[in-house]
Amino acid sequence: MIKQTIATLITLLVLFGGCTKELDEYNKPAAYWYEKMVAAVSDGNLDKADNYYSSLQSEHIGSPLLPEATMIMAIAHLQSEEYLLAEHFLTEYIKRYATPAEREYAEYMKVKAKYMALPNPRRDQGLINEAIAEGERFLRLYPRSTYAPVVDTMVTRLYLAEAALNESIAELYDRLDKPKAAAFYRGKKPQPWIDWEKVDPAQTAWYRRIFEGDGHASWYAFIIPDTQSVVSRHSYNDVADENRTDMKEE
Repeated sequence: MIKQTIATLITLLVLFGGCTKELDEYNKPAAYWYEKMVAAVSDGNLDKADNYYSSLQSEHIGSPLLPEATMIMAIAHLQSEEYLLAEHFLTEYIKRYATPAEREYAEYMKVKAKYMALPNPRRDQGLINEAIAEGERFLRLYPRSTYAPVVDTMVTRLYLAEAALNESIAELYDRLDKPKAAAFYRGKKPQPWIDWEKVDPAQTAWYRRIFEGDGHASWYAFIIPDTQSVVSRHSYNDVADENRTDMKEE
């Protein structure tokens, strides 16, 4: 019994001692935080790596290790599909550390992070617009870049995604008998150089179609109330305008 108690006390002392030691870590050399950060990235523990990076940045704001550490964190978050965090580190790198020669690559990586953050474009219209703006900005700044063809391809795909989203919204308004709203969204196809008649819409995966539909109709449509007020607070005004137009024509 005594041996078990002693063993338990030793275990608790080791645990609390280890925690205290980790919490008390501060005022260390820049190389110490850098090595800790790299080790955490290698282990796949990005939360810990973020903390070590914060310590490096706060305690050694002028360290020559910071530019490389910032890019390491950006690439690590990008590979872990944490695209918004990757974009944050890339923005930090561009603002503080990138030389003119390094800025082009960092800007390209930022466009790539924004593009890869869109696995399902139908869910985020604002992010599509932001990604298009970032891509077009890169092409304006670096028209002869070796990354320009890749960025141009990403921007073209984003235009197609934007058009597909607008068509889905237009079809929704068709089902709600709102032709003006449907015509508005169908008129938003942005690029005249794309032959829209030859564009095939992306196919929704079967497991998403079960819950989301295929962009044209849904199996659960019968349970949606047949009323326009649940879609838009302007529904009544739109219908009233159409009725007034019909009365004038009569």
